[in-house]
Amino acid sequence: MIRHLGVFQFKPEVTEDEIKHCFAELCAMVGQIPGLLKVEHGPHKSDEGLDDGFTHAFCMTFDSFESRDAYLPHPVHQERVELISPKLERLVVLDFEVTSENSKEL
Repeated sequence: MIRHLGVFQFKPEVTEDEIKHCFAELCAMVGQIPGLLKVEHGPHKSDEGLDDGFTHAFCMTFDSFESRDAYLPHPVHQERVELISPKLERLVVLDFEVTSENSKEL
């Protein structure tokens, strides 16, 4: 399983409704892009002071690196890139593989 993590810093003029629409569009990709199993997201919620100005985060779960690789140029994803990118100051994305060695559940 592959986790595709991202953090967004939206531009100050972007409204809450626009942000909600962006994340609804990301979630709508589940079922449209093969191997994309789940999308989770939310606004930053911590007083720790380590957010570096990022306002929101998302986590996508893919069944394999191959599915993640196919997602990147997929037309449905590219539509979301065109929708969301102009609303962002900054974006960071990291991917990692979830294995039995680096995962534990209660």
